[in-house]
Formats: sequence, structure tokens, C-alpha cells
Amino acid sequence: METKNLIAYFKEEGFTIDYETIITKKFSEETSQFTQEWYQRFKQNKYEALFYFGFQEKSNDFSPSINYLHYISSYFIDTLTKQSDIELTREQTNIPLQEEEIDLLLESLPFTIGMEHITSSWLLYIWDQLHHIFQEAISSYEGTIESFLTQYNANLHLVGRVFFHLVESKDELYPFAFLATYSTKSKSSKSKNNVAHVPLKNALLEYQDDRNKLLHLLSTISKAANKSNFISTLMESGELFSSIKLTTTEAYIFLSEIALYEEAGILCRVPNWWKKKSNSLRLSISIGEKQPSQVGMDAILSFNPSFILADDPITLEEVEQLLSQSEGLALIKGKWVEINHNQLQQVLDAYQKAELLSQDGELTLAEAMRLELNINNQLGLHNDDVEVQVKNGQWLSTIKDKLIHKDKVESHTLSTTFSANLRPYQQKGFDWLLSMYELGFGVCLADDMGLGKTVQIIAMLESIRVQKGGKILLIIPASLIGNWQKEIQRFAPLMNVKILHGKIQEIDFQSNKDNFLYITTYGMAVRLEQLKEVNWDLIILDEAQAIKNHGTKQTKVIKQLKASSRIAMTGTPIENKLSDLWSLFDFLNAGLLGTPKEFTTFTKRLNDNNQDYARLRKIVNPFILRRLKTDRSIISDLPEKTEIKEYSTLTKKQIILYTTLVKEISTKLEEVEGIQRKGLVLSSIMKFKQICNHPDQFLGQEEFISKYSGKFERLKEICETIYEKRERVLIFTQFKEMTEPLSIFLETIFQKKGFVLHGGTPVKKRNEMVEQFNGEEYIPYMVLSIKAGGVGLNLTAANHVIHFDRWWNPAVENQATDRAFRIGQTKNVMVYKFVTTGTIEEKIDEMIESKEQLAGDILSSTGENWITELDNKELIELFSIGGDQ
Repeated sequence: METKNLIAYFKEEGFTIDYETIITKKFSEETSQFTQEWYQRFKQNKYEALFYFGFQEKSNDFSPSINYLHYISSYFIDTLTKQSDIELTREQTNIPLQEEEIDLLLESLPFTIGMEHITSSWLLYIWDQLHHIFQEAISSYEGTIESFLTQYNANLHLVGRVFFHLVESKDELYPFAFLATYSTKSKSSKSKNNVAHVPLKNALLEYQDDRNKLLHLLSTISKAANKSNFISTLMESGELFSSIKLTTTEAYIFLSEIALYEEAGILCRVPNWWKKKSNSLRLSISIGEKQPSQVGMDAILSFNPSFILADDPITLEEVEQLLSQSEGLALIKGKWVEINHNQLQQVLDAYQKAELLSQDGELTLAEAMRLELNINNQLGLHNDDVEVQVKNGQWLSTIKDKLIHKDKVESHTLSTTFSANLRPYQQKGFDWLLSMYELGFGVCLADDMGLGKTVQIIAMLESIRVQKGGKILLIIPASLIGNWQKEIQRFAPLMNVKILHGKIQEIDFQSNKDNFLYITTYGMAVRLEQLKEVNWDLIILDEAQAIKNHGTKQTKVIKQLKASSRIAMTGTPIENKLSDLWSLFDFLNAGLLGTPKEFTTFTKRLNDNNQDYARLRKIVNPFILRRLKTDRSIISDLPEKTEIKEYSTLTKKQIILYTTLVKEISTKLEEVEGIQRKGLVLSSIMKFKQICNHPDQFLGQEEFISKYSGKFERLKEICETIYEKRERVLIFTQFKEMTEPLSIFLETIFQKKGFVLHGGTPVKKRNEMVEQFNGEEYIPYMVLSIKAGGVGLNLTAANHVIHFDRWWNPAVENQATDRAFRIGQTKNVMVYKFVTTGTIEEKIDEMIESKEQLAGDILSSTGENWITELDNKELIELFSIGGDQ
């Protein structure tokens, strides 16, 4: 059953709220109403909505991005409730976001759209917005802060104004001291927020004439005393109002009861070692001290569990000795540590299970890295009472340093047979790819669209070909065959390439030793059983999201292929859906993320423990290279506008229609002359263009099924990536009748409707479209006829432009492109020009590029009329299909 779920996608400043269609087993009317209500509230004022959203109870139905916004807002509100002086400061309250809190929020960041924009600056901006909303609301609210908060969530309670402090002292008999304080209005003008913190005994003087205020101040202490004999005794004796010395036993009672005091509304200030449990016993597992005999994910590493107490190693015998001592605090090697029998026994049990994980003291690299992801589960620890530290040995530390700090990889020299100059970031990508190949790791090149993933891969392949040779398999969508052929021919013309597509007979991989690179499609990879018989040196997947569903036959077959190393290429942020991430890494480095069941168990915990996202990121990031056009280190290397030719191939249906039309024209050309001949040629050009677009345009049908058109298939692949990033695109066509079919098709990709603009669109409606398209609400695409949309429009919200069919007039095309690439555009613009290989489209495109047979000014002045001047033989040569199809 389909339903709509609320999602957020993050931008350089702030965020945008949208819907996402999801499949669910049951429909909830309550959830649906909740989604609609909050969507409208966010749309009206997103920061005000965010503030009040934090009062809502957390739900498992929240998408990860919405859950993260809720986490930030609820964290802000929870921080408000912990301000003991907030009733005094009210709208003057200002709570700085501390560095350790920023780190906590960054670690909790889920894998979601726009996560690359979440930085400390982004969090501080959101925090300031929440402050502003709170201050604005309280300035006009006459009641107490507590009544304001509880009207939105009855379970919220402000802490009292009382603090309990425990500090260490140098007295051997009484090594700790206790003091109670409270917050009150300061009489000093220098005091921050006009609030001071003074000893609790001062309250007896301040409220000596107002017993009710004194009782209200002490109410939190009364609550604590009802559950704590320790506090009750201090109250009855009056010692609570003075600074007192505590024995080790008394201090341990106090520390053990902190949760009880905080529940009563008392804030506790205690030594850091207790708050962070840094002096507790923990298990340390050291992996990979020495270099293994082989590299790659199957490398066998040394494995050694040990104990750490207060940052010092201790032996198994010393742990057993601690278990024999009484519970409480003990001073060991100058550091206070807690002796808790239950916790000590859990660490001991975990140690024994760690030894059983690898009976001979060895693990593979994949198993070792997986330990970091799910170590507590594998050791039978189901809470956070026991800390397990996975420590990298000397060899593994060196390897992981290379994996994490990609700029540190060894620099490689490009082959002299490679015909291109790489940009600095592309050179780094080439170095990294080659290094990971040599180490035998599977990696994902996930650079943003337009950053040149293909050229980096070709540079690496040419280097491998020249230095080592071997057999490489490249699996791609059928729509990219033309692109890869063109790019290899351009950058590595000496590379031997064999295309495995169409009707393939038996292939003898042994006898064809000259073939270095084999290119096939995902569909062919499923059918060609012989691919399984080869031990490939490297398998590369382009548009690797094709294997995101691990249950499909296509994915299973591709994962069965044998290879020493693997590379996945994608411009899509692969982390957006965690199931997709698992499937990709199951191909790249099988076992790294565990079994599907283990990974599902892990992901179910993510909504409950946001810090697990940091653990997952630590596992996968070393094997992903993703650079973005927004990176400051990248943007200086890029032109403001990047133009890319997208070469699509004709489908079987298109080939039949195209060749039939060529035969018809050949016959008719012999029968006509003059104006009739010119009309025949021009109408034929239009028909060829229609066939290249989609057979249904030529046939006058209305289905427009994508698999029957190479252009539609490529359009789908490009727009899927644009949608994953929630960017916007303009699609230009010279045919008014194509605008609506394209829009209908794009709606299925973007899951929402965009705009269509052509000559029949009223001027008023055009202006409304432009305003909406450039606005806050996500309008993913606009399909425009090139004549109507080529001038007079400012559409800078789009940073992608697609010329679906060619006008063959560079000036007109550039004018259309400039709807996005103009003053006000803050992003790099990607321009895709679709060309169908072997057809009139490719041949004329080559003429324009070479400028040898046809100058641009001739095109501008005559349009397509120059073609009619060609003789019959030249025309048929221009029209006929050439090259591989």
C-alpha cells in the first residue's frame, strides 16, 4: 500500500520539507493527518514549526531526515528544561551550543539527502533560529516558562534552581567534598544574564520572610529526600546547607544516586571521570598489529583482546582480583575507579566471547572491520554499560590511514598513451583508484554528476593495461554504450575493447588475449553464462544503483562473477537508502556489513540510537570517494558551465522505423525535384528526429514506453540522480507535442509533477510558473519548447539543462541554456546534449563540432535548409545508420 511520508532535505543554509511516497503494510489515518498537518506548518514557517515539532513524541514512523530535525529540536527543548535560571532570564535566555554538543549532533547525522551540508556552521544557524522562535514566543507570554512548555508537552518539567556539587579533595579520610547551591538574581551588574549561583544556606536569609518561596525552592530536595536516605539525613541534620566532607563510601552512595536526584529536578556537578565512565573497566580488542601475507578483504589479521582500567592495561588475574573486593570507589594508580561486580562480570564475559570469535587469534580484514559496526551484539552485550574499544594495530592503522585520508595515497604517473590532462581532483581520484586496486579493495567512485568519473576510470584502466594487462569487465546500462565508446576512443585510443551486446555467439576468452576491456550491459550480463567462467582482474559497474535491490536476479548474477577487485560508479548519493548501501557493499566487499539479517538488525536500532550512524559511516567512508561540485576545493577547478554529450543508441523498434524511412526516401528522391524535393528532405529530417526521440512520436501514438527509446532510458538515468539530490532541471525540445509526454514520464521519476511551457502557455501563467519554479517548494523540472522557453525567462533554480533533441543552431541552444546559466545562478550548471549514435543527429553534430564542412554562421542564417542542397548520394549517406547499433 502506498502512503506519503514527511521528509527533509538539507541545503547549505537550512532545509526544505517535502513528501516521499513509501510502500507500507498498513495505512494509518492518524499518521496521514499528522503528515499533512506538519507539512502545512513547515510550509508556513519552517523554523517556527521546527521549534514546536520538538515537543512531539518521537515516532518510528519518522523518516531518518525528519527524525534528525526532531532530534535537534527536542535536544534544544530538553536543554531549555535544564536551565535552572530560565524563569529569571526568560526571553533573555541564551544557551550556547558547546563544541562537544556539536560533535554529538554531527555524529547523529543520518544518511540522507543533502547530508554533506550539515556542518558545525549549519547547526549553529539552526540553533540560532530555535533561540529566536523561543525568545519571540516568551516575550509575549505572561505565564511561567514551565507552564509554556507543559502546554505543548505535559511530560516536560523544568529542573529546580538547586545544584549538588561533588569534588575531590586531598584529605585521605575524607577524599570528597559536597556542596549544595542555588541560582538567584544577581546584585552585580557584571553578572551574566543577571543571575548568580550561591550556597544554599543563603536561601535561608533571602527567603526568611517568604516561607512559600523557600519551600518552592527546596521542593526538588524534598522529592529527592523521599527516595534517598542519604539526602534525607543531610536535610534533617541541617548539613545540607553547609559544605561537608564525605568518605569514599558516602561519595559512592551520592554518585550511585545521581539519576534519582536528576529525576527530582536537581542538577548535579560531578567529576568528569564519573560522567564519562572513563575510569571504568573496558574491553580493548587490538587487530592487525603485523602485516599479513596478503592484502584485500580476505587478509588474515592478528586479534588480541585485553582489559583497560583508567586508561592503563590490566591482566585477567587483576580483573578477577577486583571482583573479590567490595563494591564502591577505589584509588588505583592515583585514579578513582568504580568497582561494580555486575559491570566487571559483563566485561569478563565479553572478553571470553571475544576469544571465542577467533579461536586461533586471527580474523579476516572484513571480519575485523565488521566488529566495529556491531561489536556489542557479537559479544552478547545489549546495553551501553560496558565499553568495548576496537583498536587498530600498527599495520592496520597504516592501511586505514590511507583509506580514510585519501589525499595521502601514493601519487601515480599517468600513462603516456592516455590523451588528456586531468584536473587536480581528478588526478587524486586516479591515484586513489589505482592504489585501492593494488590493495585489492572494492571501492565506490561516487563523484557528483559532471566531475568526470568516466575519465578517471579510463585513466586508471589505461595505466593497468600498459603496466600489467589482464582482463577487465565493465558492466553498464545499454544507453551508455555510445558514451563509453566515444570516451575511450578519445582518451585511450590504443585500448583494445570488445563490446558484448546484441546477438553474441560463443566467446573464447582464452584465445582473444589481445582484448583487455570487455564492455557489456546489465541485461547481457544476466544472459552471458560464460562471464562466470572468467577470473576477472577487475569488474567495474557504471550506474551501480542498478544492483541496489539485492533480491533481483540481475543483482544476484552480477555478484556471482569472480574478480580480484571491484569498482562501482554512481553519481547518486548511495547512502540515502541503507538497504541499497548494503547491497552495493555486498558486491564491493562481501561480508563487510554482515549478512542481510545482521544489517537489518543494526538499522532498526538507528532511530533509537542516532550515534550508530557515526559507526556505520566509519565503516563505509574509507571505500567511498565522493566529491561534490559545492566543495570549495573542487569548485575552483570547475568551469561555471559544463557541457556533456550524451550518446544514446537506437532500440530495435527505432532501428526498424529508421531504416524503413531511409528506404522510402531513397525511392522518393529519384521521383521529385525542386521545391517538392526540398519539402521532402525537410519533412524527412523531422521524421528522423521524431524516431530518435521515441517511436511513438513518429507513429502518433501516446504510450511512450521508455524501453523503446534510447533517449528516454538515458533521460531516466540522469533524472534519477538529479532527484536523489533534489536538484532541478530544464528539458528543452523543439517539438511542442513532446512536452506533455516528457512531463508525464518525468513525473514517474520525480514522484511529483513539474511544469510544461510552450507557445500556447499564457504570459500570466508563464510568470507564475517562473516564480514557483524558483521558489522554496520543490518543483523538480520544467519541460520547455525551445522557441517559447529560449528567451525572456529567468530559471536559475535549475542547475541542470537537457537538450532532448537538437536544434542544430548553437546560438539558439546557448540562448536556451542561459535560462539557467545567467546572473543570479550560484551553482555550476550541467548542460546535457542528447545525440543518437549512427544517425543524422550524430553526423550533423560532428559537422558542427569540426566546423570543416559547416560553419556556425551558415547554420545560424539558413537553419536546416543547407541540407537540401546536398545531392541524393550525400543525403542518403547522411540519413543512413552508421556505426555500431
